[in-house]
Amino acid sequence: MTDSEKRYTELKVWQEARKLSKEVYSITAEFPREEQYGLINQMRRCAISVPSNIAEGCGRNHSKDSIRFFHIARGSLYELETQLYLCFDLNYLDEPKLKEVLLSTELSRKLLSGFIKYFQNLKPKPKKTSDKDNWQPITDNRQLITDN
Repeated sequence: MTDSEKRYTELKVWQEARKLSKEVYSITAEFPREEQYGLINQMRRCAISVPSNIAEGCGRNHSKDSIRFFHIARGSLYELETQLYLCFDLNYLDEPKLKEVLLSTELSRKLLSGFIKYFQNLKPKPKKTSDKDNWQPITDNRQLITDN
């Protein structure tokens, strides 16, 4: 790895997503027990999906593959946001806590959207070719000259 390349753990987008996951685990620990296999499980899975898909995207060889995983992470953020509103509607979260977690969600989404744009603007590395790969037949109507 060169100095210009960063490990995914050094990326602000991954670090913020990781903080958000911890925050979601913390708030869902206070939810009613009957939500253990409902909202708690679903929210935690969404939260974990974000840094996990960022990491997986960073581990791919092609920017197209990476971007696909980053889009999955962004979709999980939107899903988590919806679940946070539902928790507020069900009185599992008060308004100040909702706003706090929504700000974290929004920060992660903005960082991720910028990261996706960065990857979309990367130019693909040119394919290495050999002379054999560059061979092309003569396409004009010249006749072959032979010694008879």
